[in-house]
Amino acid sequence: MKLLGGDAARRVLVDQAGLQPTHRVFEVGCGTGTLLILVKQLHPDVAVTGLDPDPKALARAQRKAEAASISIRLDRGFADALPYGDASFDVVFSSFMFHHLESAEEKLRTLREIRRVLRPGGRLHLVDFTPSESARRGILTHWLHHSHLLKDNAPSRVVSLLRDAGFMSAELLAHGKLLFARRTAYYRAE
Repeated sequence: MKLLGGDAARRVLVDQAGLQPTHRVFEVGCGTGTLLILVKQLHPDVAVTGLDPDPKALARAQRKAEAASISIRLDRGFADALPYGDASFDVVFSSFMFHHLESAEEKLRTLREIRRVLRPGGRLHLVDFTPSESARRGILTHWLHHSHLLKDNAPSRVVSLLRDAGFMSAELLAHGKLLFARRTAYYRAE
């Protein structure tokens, strides 16, 4: 992801969130912790938690956080069964994770769980790949994150899923591009 321009995309995601020192931040599908570390570097007073099902990714995230002298909480678990109480977080991030959820039902369960752990007035900030004409024609499509899973990642579909999950306000904020013309979309939901 770093080689494709993922770091710049994550920075846009963090900047659009308008984090405050009192915020409790959660990243669903945190992987190796790149976004969490960025959040903590930019906003040292923010409490940061990440969740991922992959123990190897979490171990790498922990090593990266220690190398950066940053304290983050890392938990193992799945996006559609979050191990946190209702209204636990002010801001939830999802960075290039959503397309890995294989069915609309799994995406909806995940979004409902995210809504549950957000405090009233809390926000979800999501960035992910979105289908594009050039991606469908290119040989890199298969290599770039399971393009067959992008069918439910069209912006209108993502916004519809967000609303179906109980978010009162859900919107596409912007489109972006990574290397090899890979299109991305940024969303905000409350």
